[in-house]
Amino acid sequence: MASGPQSEFPGMPAAVCITGIAGNLGKALAKLLHGETRLIGIDRRPFREAPRDVEHHQLDIRKNKVDEVFRRARPEALIHLGIMHDPRMPRAEAHSFNVIGTHKILETCVRHGVKKVVVLSSANVYGPRPDNSNFLPEETPLMAAATYSDIADLVEVDIYAQSFVWRHPEIETVILRPVHIVGPTVKNAPSNYLRLSRPITVMGFDPMVQLIHVEDVCRALALALRPGPRGVYNVVGPGEVPLSAALSELGRRPIPVPAPLLRPLLARAFRSRLVSFPPDELDHIQYLCAVDGSRAERDLGWRPARSLRETIRSVLVPG
Repeated sequence: MASGPQSEFPGMPAAVCITGIAGNLGKALAKLLHGETRLIGIDRRPFREAPRDVEHHQLDIRKNKVDEVFRRARPEALIHLGIMHDPRMPRAEAHSFNVIGTHKILETCVRHGVKKVVVLSSANVYGPRPDNSNFLPEETPLMAAATYSDIADLVEVDIYAQSFVWRHPEIETVILRPVHIVGPTVKNAPSNYLRLSRPITVMGFDPMVQLIHVEDVCRALALALRPGPRGVYNVVGPGEVPLSAALSELGRRPIPVPAPLLRPLLARAFRSRLVSFPPDELDHIQYLCAVDGSRAERDLGWRPARSLRETIRSVLVPG
């Protein structure tokens, strides 16, 4: 379906394939785009609440049957959300799904003449570090894997996607690195942490944090589909705020703990399944990792629709 004259996203491709469509972000993206273009979803999970005009294939992106989906559906663009972020998943399986799966889906795009590819990465690939400067640009080295093994796959996917940009100039490839994604249905580490009534903080540290609403991320993905943009873009929300201010806005009562005690304590609690917050995530509540979003603002016309207060409070689950 071609974009109508009142479309929020002019220049939308006629058919878009979304991997990972059955996740919370994928569902929100399908809701946003299903009236704008023909959608083809690929996810090994079911998508029972898919809009009637969304064609969903319950497939693993590593399987050869994906090639048949592309042959029949003929998508003009791909949005690749099919990355697993489960710190409890066995490392070998996570690496195979995330890295090998990305290689396979991008090579499928080459074989079938897809003209636009959007890969969702994360600003977390830079890594929170004590020596980080304010507002890291896209050229900053990706250092997260050095201290956080569970994000190593995402760093590898990001680097592979960057090489894909140069190896296949005939395909407009965009890599988006949004800041911490939050929302009422989002169950990642930042959202889960902000939902705690008594969150632990690192004594003596109060880093600036950047949050973005899940629906704003969907809008950024849609903007990236337009003809022209290619390369890497940081995607920021409506501003920065000290961690203490975000917790105060939510009425939380933090428990400050000295850093030397905190990591081993949290590691034991995580192994015992008493908490869902991985110990390596502690760096995000101790050190700075703020990024510069001016390139996306200039090239994509990116502006978040949600206010900072709305974004912070979006972690509150209705009811």
